[in-house]
Amino acid sequence: MSDLHIRAAAPSELDAVLAFWKEAAEGTSISDDPTGVARLLDRDPGALLLAEYDGEPAGTVIAGFDGWRCHLYRLAVHPRHRRRGVASALLAAAEERFVSLGGRRGDAMVLDHNDAAHHAWRAAGYTREPQWSRWVKPLGGTSTAPLC
Repeated sequence: MSDLHIRAAAPSELDAVLAFWKEAAEGTSISDDPTGVARLLDRDPGALLLAEYDGEPAGTVIAGFDGWRCHLYRLAVHPRHRRRGVASALLAAAEERFVSLGGRRGDAMVLDHNDAAHHAWRAAGYTREPQWSRWVKPLGGTSTAPLC
């Protein structure tokens, strides 16, 4: 894994990140568009972490901190690079980021039906909290996009 490199995404890479998510991520989000990802980077330039393996995109995670809570989204590893420690390395980098910002606990949005993701999150030390459900409301008009 010495060739694995993790860094913050640059605004010029938004189209490549969106294309990567179409291939490597499970599901889609209402914010999976150039405007949504650009807004994320404008507000928190270090939040979108990219993993590259031998110079090739291998994975992503969004490690957003709002000053109170640490949120993890879009942990995705390209199928060609799975089971090589990419997700673990991304989560370690995200957790280091959170600690450096004063965060105390990370939480993750994980699709209920994604059993492979459940295994990965458990292996990284995360546990599901059964007392919570996610409540959502699209803002700014009607949207037909999935609310992941």
